[in-house]
Amino acid sequence: MVLEFSQGKFIITPNEVQCRIKQSSIVLSAAIEDISCFHSGFVIAADAATVKWSIRLDTAAQFEQLLQETGIQAL
Repeated sequence: MVLEFSQGKFIITPNEVQCRIKQSSIVLSAAIEDISCFHSGFVIAADAATVKWSIRLDTAAQFEQLLQETGIQAL
């Protein structure tokens, strides 16, 4: 599933989330079990060993769609 937002797009599979940032061609990826989602600010964050990143989505609808596709429970 592809979820587009102002900074790029998320590519969501059953095991992984990739975030492709369009302005810089950066690709961030993380396993589903290493991702947390926060209702405050519509933030998705990855934290796995020494890799950490976070991205803010544009709208509540995008955030809810990401939660639905990944099965992650938001904090």
